[in-house]
Amino acid sequence: MILQPVLAPLLVILIVLPVLGAAVWMLVGAARRGPSAGSSGAGPVIWALRVVLVLACGVLLLRPGVPGGHVRTLASATDVVIAIDTTASMVAEDWNAGASTKGGTADQRMAGVREDVRRIAETYPGARFALITFDANAVLRLPLTTDTGALVSAVEVLQPEVTRQSKGSSIGIANALLTQTLQNAQKASPDRARMVFYLGDGEQTVSTEPEPFDSAKKLISGGGVLGYGTDEGGPMRETTGAVGPSTGSGTGSAGAGQYIQYQGSDALSRIDEKNLQRIAAELGVTYEHRTTDAKITLPPAPKSTTAYREDDPLTQPTDLSWIVALVIVALLCAEIARATMLIVRMRGLSVRPTSSGGDV
Repeated sequence: MILQPVLAPLLVILIVLPVLGAAVWMLVGAARRGPSAGSSGAGPVIWALRVVLVLACGVLLLRPGVPGGHVRTLASATDVVIAIDTTASMVAEDWNAGASTKGGTADQRMAGVREDVRRIAETYPGARFALITFDANAVLRLPLTTDTGALVSAVEVLQPEVTRQSKGSSIGIANALLTQTLQNAQKASPDRARMVFYLGDGEQTVSTEPEPFDSAKKLISGGGVLGYGTDEGGPMRETTGAVGPSTGSGTGSAGAGQYIQYQGSDALSRIDEKNLQRIAAELGVTYEHRTTDAKITLPPAPKSTTAYREDDPLTQPTDLSWIVALVIVALLCAEIARATMLIVRMRGLSVRPTSSGGDV
């Protein structure tokens, strides 16, 4: 038997022992009174079950198990940096463009970004992930971490820049921060491989030329550029920055306003695949145009940093907590059933008619 305590064993004892002592005391008292002490009080059988319930809770906190479990996991010693475009155009509603032709409403491009980031996190188990967002400025939202839950959560709450504060942006503004992040990762762990994924629509909304990503090319060994949007374009709602409920449909979000207008009609944002292909060439990675009906194609992690890790079977016991949990559930169901019967009995006594002779 192997124990994997949820809490420190001493703390488990301090929590369980007083409750167990009280239950045993009540059991002894009920046994002395006998079954004829009163029909409303709990008898010896009930208190015996409660003693078992307390012991089961204590055992559950200790997480019992047996040796023999064997785990073979694929670990990737890779650092993955994800750069996401958060300009106003990323809320353009053309991610699921086919839905609008069928009477539905298309999703925002950010819906596709969130879905693809989840798939990236699943594709490279054991990797460390960093998140960079860029609009008018580039920001490191999440430093390198193996917590994929933190990565997904950070992307889920991403909101584009406030529309009225937007003054144009460059699709290459993240180049310096990306290079710095990669250099820091290389310095800290020179043996780890590094990959970069750039997610955006390629729209350059300032008059200057995009900053090149050449400096990052020599620091990475793979990755990809993922493009979102259509040639026909999609309308964009204003992002106000106000706190409010999300519609949950992908077409609206907290702080979403009316559609942005241009010359009396809805302004449309269109993907610029030439810019995205140029970024892919500068990084030395592949470009892929993302659509809802196409499965994302992600490159494998460098083989030199990927291996199966054979864990010691003794350190991976087969968990038996579920058996103890079933016992606890059964005992709690018995308590609930008894409480229900007592309530029904008490209600029956309260509505029993009195034996008065007159009518009311």
